[in-house]
Amino acid sequence: MRTDSSPGTLPAREHLPAGDAGTPVLDVVIPVYNEEKDLQPCVLRLHEHLKRTFPYAFRITIADNASTDTTPQVAARLEAEIAEVSNFRLEQKGRGRALRTVWSASDAPILAYMDVDLSTDLNALLPLVAPLISGHSDLAIGSRLARSSRVVRGPKREFISRSYNLILRGSLQARFSDAQCGFKAIRRDVAQVLLPLVEDTGWFFDTEMLVIAERAGLRIHEVPVDWVDDPNSTVHIVKTATEDLKGVWRVGKALATGSLPLDRIARPFGDDPRDREIQDVPKGLARQLVGFCVIGGLSTLFYLLLYSGFRTFSGSQIANALALLVSTIANTAANRRLTFGVRGRGGAVRHQAQGLVVFGICLALTAGSLAALNAATSDPAHSTELAVLIAANLAATVLRFLLFRAWVFSDRRDGEPSTVVASHSPNPSSPTYATTVSAHPQYQHQDQFRQPYSPQPPLPQRPVGRPNGTYQSHETTQFRAGEVADRRWEDATMHLQPVRPTDTDPRD
Repeated sequence: MRTDSSPGTLPAREHLPAGDAGTPVLDVVIPVYNEEKDLQPCVLRLHEHLKRTFPYAFRITIADNASTDTTPQVAARLEAEIAEVSNFRLEQKGRGRALRTVWSASDAPILAYMDVDLSTDLNALLPLVAPLISGHSDLAIGSRLARSSRVVRGPKREFISRSYNLILRGSLQARFSDAQCGFKAIRRDVAQVLLPLVEDTGWFFDTEMLVIAERAGLRIHEVPVDWVDDPNSTVHIVKTATEDLKGVWRVGKALATGSLPLDRIARPFGDDPRDREIQDVPKGLARQLVGFCVIGGLSTLFYLLLYSGFRTFSGSQIANALALLVSTIANTAANRRLTFGVRGRGGAVRHQAQGLVVFGICLALTAGSLAALNAATSDPAHSTELAVLIAANLAATVLRFLLFRAWVFSDRRDGEPSTVVASHSPNPSSPTYATTVSAHPQYQHQDQFRQPYSPQPPLPQRPVGRPNGTYQSHETTQFRAGEVADRRWEDATMHLQPVRPTDTDPRD
């Protein structure tokens, strides 16, 4: 989905550069509310696992949602005793509010969260964040419903979970398998432009974030997990399910009306520099065909009703011209918004003018068909006229779709202004991005969570052994993507160097 004015705000995904890490690579957030008993065992177990298995610098952040027991004291003690643990206190409840607040303030390039009960096996943590570090994916989620997942929980929770995900697939066309598993991660640059669009502050936060990301074309990686249900969970199932259904209705309505500015988080095609030289790549042909056929069927019915009405007081040619003119204007407006995803008033007049040119071609086809019918018989029946017009409209519909896709609503919008401003420093090893996004009225109250994008900190480097027993660091190449905003990324070239000194085989 796109608008006339913005090609998107995210640069192409890239592997986080290797080097000395000034900040943690991973920030794991644990949202808690009155978890004085489970908090310390959870943090100690998670910290020990990360120290033992995670190859990069990390941080564990405790997000306290206005706890009223001794949870704040436990969190403060853990922060004082463990260097990698930090504590964040919120005076309002809401898991979504806690995640958005902590993620928005974090300086780590990879942001994750997990439930305090640690129901998910921690061995899935590295596979969860690895696709984000490599640049392959934008978000990652643990899935309890994947074929290879192993789950231990009661039939009640199993039924509720599968029913909820079935509702998401049927109503919001979600393709991810598990929306509510408390085991997720996201790249920080993605979070900075995605979180301001997420309205929910409670348990529906995860689902809303995933639906918006998926509709915007972001890549979601799923990891099968081993999960054991916590019998002491304090989640109120009925209340949570009710709030989730309200959220499904709200998000579905926003998607149907186009009030969600999904184009803000669209990525350019291709993360491989070679792909950026490809031009005129078809986008969403199957979806556009389905939408165009539905609108075409409705507009044809509308046209036939108008023709029958105009035919009562005018001749066939005049009735055809009037009915075709009105239905063409409505058809162009509907296809502009629903089939080709163009929002806003910009270019609407030009699109309608181009649609009238298409109308002229369709008028020639239908008028010619009526003229041929009148030449064959002096007084054709009304049903015969309708049959001839339906056949002529089918041919005109095929021509209309080709003209709409290739000319009226073509994907290439050369010369149009962009709301994105991207800048980079002269040093290609230090890319910076500054995004300017016009605030949508529905989301202006969330501007306090929007922060400018800053360069990601480098990852810790691993030494490479030499034959003489000495060591040297990996050679790394920094990429620059400042051409994305001014639409010069199609012609951009990037010079790749070997990541390791041994990668010098010319066949590679």
